[in-house]
Amino acid sequence: MAKTSVLTPQGDDFPRWYQDLISKAELADNGPVRGTMVIRPYGYGLWERMQQEMDARIKAAGAQNAYFPLLIPQSYLTREAEHVEGFAPELAVVTHGGGKELEEPAVVRPTSESIVNEYFSKWVQSYRDLPLLVNQWANVVRWELRPRVFLRTTEFLWQEGHTAHATYEEARDYAARIHREVYADFLVNVLGIDVVLGRKTPRERFAGAINTLTLEGMMRDGKALQLGTSHELGTNFARAFQTEYLSRTGTRELVWQTSWGVSTRMVGGLIMTHGDDAGLRVPPRLASVQVVVMAIKGDEAVARVQEIGRALRDAGLRVHVDDRADIPFGRRAVDWELKGVPVRIEVGPRDLAAGTAMLARRIPGGKEPVALDSLAATLPAILEEDQALLLRESRERRESATVDVHTAEEAAEAALAGGWARVPWAVLGTAGEARLAERGVSVRCLVAEDGSVPAEDDAPGSLAVVARAY
Repeated sequence: MAKTSVLTPQGDDFPRWYQDLISKAELADNGPVRGTMVIRPYGYGLWERMQQEMDARIKAAGAQNAYFPLLIPQSYLTREAEHVEGFAPELAVVTHGGGKELEEPAVVRPTSESIVNEYFSKWVQSYRDLPLLVNQWANVVRWELRPRVFLRTTEFLWQEGHTAHATYEEARDYAARIHREVYADFLVNVLGIDVVLGRKTPRERFAGAINTLTLEGMMRDGKALQLGTSHELGTNFARAFQTEYLSRTGTRELVWQTSWGVSTRMVGGLIMTHGDDAGLRVPPRLASVQVVVMAIKGDEAVARVQEIGRALRDAGLRVHVDDRADIPFGRRAVDWELKGVPVRIEVGPRDLAAGTAMLARRIPGGKEPVALDSLAATLPAILEEDQALLLRESRERRESATVDVHTAEEAAEAALAGGWARVPWAVLGTAGEARLAERGVSVRCLVAEDGSVPAEDDAPGSLAVVARAY
């Protein structure tokens, strides 16, 4: 199908295209309080699929789900000075409840390290209680000055993992495992986003952490989006909350901790990585609807699409049957194209007479007739081809728009021109990073020359990945 004019073209106004798509594809609306969002059913279906895929990986890494309160006593946050300082501008504080002023204000959680540690200090008594690996799916509130739906909202949905370990090495290795086996595996193999795995600089790391690992994706406008982080917290929170255990040798020791999270920001990343001027393109492994079977017109076609839908579901595909023959076919086709459903099967009277259907592929584009009795056998391979195509496009886009430079000035120019740059960290340093920040450019992460994650901030040969960011 030819590109439509429903959306503002990306090349004309990328932010307007993004807002148009969220609205036209019925993903979300702005909420009544500034910075909040209402996630509509189709958009929430994307998040549900993300939850399912992520939750399976988190549990495979040994963590169990729990839930901690939304309201946190304000005194909890003040125990870890760097943490409270980092979040202070974003806090929402409840001072009244039940018509009375509270004895102690309660903070609406911006993240849960403080309240989790209050309970870890009760639950951990001995080395036998370690490691303690907990995850929660929840909402958080951070008072956002410049909100943008899915990317930066006052309230958003996420998962946050929290763990306690007996040694620094165990905590370090677990943070790296989440970074690699959970987040990178999901982002690359399900979302089809080619991410760079790296280490945050001290300026960019999480408040209260001793190290932050990040995953950075390049959006179609060349900006970077941080898609997930995994933090080594050292003993900072353990010391503040006296989270200790009795070691095998009978001594009292502080636990070593990690925290890690991804959020509904991934929906924004999905849109800006794969969307085009005709709408969203959803990776088949993620899609809540992989195939939509559409009746063009006629009672026979309406009956037959129901039969086709059942057969495809029996074959293990996620299918929606669109038998709304009273709505013009062209309008429905455009709506499904906007939503990015990977495959449409279009069935009309002439198709039925020939024993075929028209197969429309959203990701590479194009249509072709296909025998009805071969659909169940044909579609899985097509969906896998299209999944691979999205990842390949993401990788090629990043590689073609990334340059190696030798100075902070060259790095800034590359980023401001709409790409990424790699510059030796030994050349850039903290002073160069500060100069970049003055121009609206940041060091997204540090990587080793071979693309791996450096073991230390100042590891020899480390490269700074520089870009403008959301």
